[in-house]
Amino acid sequence: MDLMFLATLTILAVVSMIAYKGLKNKQKLDSALRQRAVFNSNELITYARIKEILPTANILAHVSFDALLTTKYLHTRRKYQKMFADFVVLDQEFKVMAVITLDDPNAMKWINTDRNQDTLLEMAGYRVIRYQGVPEYQQLREDFMQDYANIHDTFTTQATVNLDAYAERLARSRVYG
Repeated sequence: MDLMFLATLTILAVVSMIAYKGLKNKQKLDSALRQRAVFNSNELITYARIKEILPTANILAHVSFDALLTTKYLHTRRKYQKMFADFVVLDQEFKVMAVITLDDPNAMKWINTDRNQDTLLEMAGYRVIRYQGVPEYQQLREDFMQDYANIHDTFTTQATVNLDAYAERLARSRVYG
């Protein structure tokens, strides 16, 4: 009887230790949070070049496809739910001029995934521009020459209207005498 009691206590101790370790492992601790850079080096250079070429445009970075696309069906949404565009260029009225994607030559990416992303955006009516690495100034200028001309013309027209309105108010406010 003592042997049976001792064996039962041993088995109970082993089972309770296994259960304790299992519960302890389920309570995982969070790791420490740290800051990270918003842009990598290629993205930083590209952002600076786009901003220099299109100074009046708004440039958004790392935009989720969920912010750009919408659909009626969940199974369609799942196709693009975890996709991101590197840059989205907006005009002064916050309309999308183009979606810019950078292919990192150092990263191993699937070509089909890139094509799928481009196809999804183009099906929704977006202009997609894909660059291998950091785009050169000349390439960016060529790609956005027409868009820049439209923005510049709008800005110049608006500036002229504002200047005329200011001159008219100034002329009315003078007191002669």
